[in-house]
Amino acid sequence: MRYRIAALLLALAAPAWANPTPVGRWHTIDDDTKEVKSEVVITEQDGVLTGRVEKLLRKGADPNRRCTACTDDRKDQPIVGLEIIRGVRQVPGKAVWEGGTILDPENGKTYNVRLTPVEGGAKLEVRGSILFIGRTQTWVRAN
Repeated sequence: MRYRIAALLLALAAPAWANPTPVGRWHTIDDDTKEVKSEVVITEQDGVLTGRVEKLLRKGADPNRRCTACTDDRKDQPIVGLEIIRGVRQVPGKAVWEGGTILDPENGKTYNVRLTPVEGGAKLEVRGSILFIGRTQTWVRAN
């Protein structure tokens, strides 16, 4: 009986051991207030990740807000539904995804991005940088 319970527990825990991935729903966290800011959905197609703002969750956020500071094809597009992560691929043999860009819709700037799942995929380290200067945010997987 003990072995059956152990086998069942191992089977249930196996997905946690699987290679964590950035694919899924994430809550972004405000750097200053530490409150949930938005929900971003990251998807994969043909090995390439993209991420879109699904919801604005910050108190008082305008759901009709547009990216007025953007300078590319996203100029004046609604932030809800906006593709903020583009062209990210997994580094071969590593649990790291990079090579693409991330847009900060607050200021319209685009940064090189590196996505690293941590804590078994429960959190995602999102590093945006230009050359060697950048910052890292930690996003939390949404249920």
